[in-house]
Amino acid sequence: MISTADFKNGLTIEVDNAIWRIVEFQHVKPGKGGAFVRSKLKNLRTGAVQDKTFRAGARMEQAPIEKSTMQYLYEDGDSYVFMNTETYEQLEIPGEHIQDELKFLKENMEVQVTLYKGEVLGIDLPNTVTLEVTETEPGIKGDTASGGSKPATLETGAIIQVPFFVKAGDKLIVNTVDSTYVSRA
Repeated sequence: MISTADFKNGLTIEVDNAIWRIVEFQHVKPGKGGAFVRSKLKNLRTGAVQDKTFRAGARMEQAPIEKSTMQYLYEDGDSYVFMNTETYEQLEIPGEHIQDELKFLKENMEVQVTLYKGEVLGIDLPNTVTLEVTETEPGIKGDTASGGSKPATLETGAIIQVPFFVKAGDKLIVNTVDSTYVSRA
C-alpha cells in the first residue's frame, strides 16, 4: 500500500479495479478544508487519460508492473509472437493490443513488453529504428536537403515524410515516438 505522499510521475497504482500510471500530480492545500492531491492518470489497459482527486494521505495499492526484454519472432494470424531473451519462453500478443507499434515492428527486433500479473499491457519500441524505403517518388534534379518533403513507404508498411533526396532502397533511421525521419543509416 502507498499513500498520496508517495506519488511520483510514472508510478503505477490500482484504483477502481483498473491499472493507472501517474502522468502528473499536484498537492493542493486550500486555505479552508483539508489538503488533497489532484492527479492525471493514464489507464494502462485502455490508454484513456482521466483526472482524479484523492484526499491527502489516502492509501491505495501499488500495481506490480514487470518489464521484460523480448524479441519479436513472427506474425501468426492476428497475433504476434515474442520470445523472452533470458528464458526463451514464447508469448503471443493479439494485434489489437499493439496496433500503433506494428508500423515500426520488424522481425528479430528487441522490445520491452509490459506485463501485469501475466497480462500483457503493451510493448515499448526503441526510440529509433532503422528501416528500408520500399517505395517513394523519385527525386527531381535540383532538390536539396533543405527543401520540402515527400511521402515514403517503409518495409513495415508505415508511411512517413522524408526529404526529396531519399530514394527507394535507402535505409533510414526513424523516430518511433512521433513517426518522423531522423537521418539516413
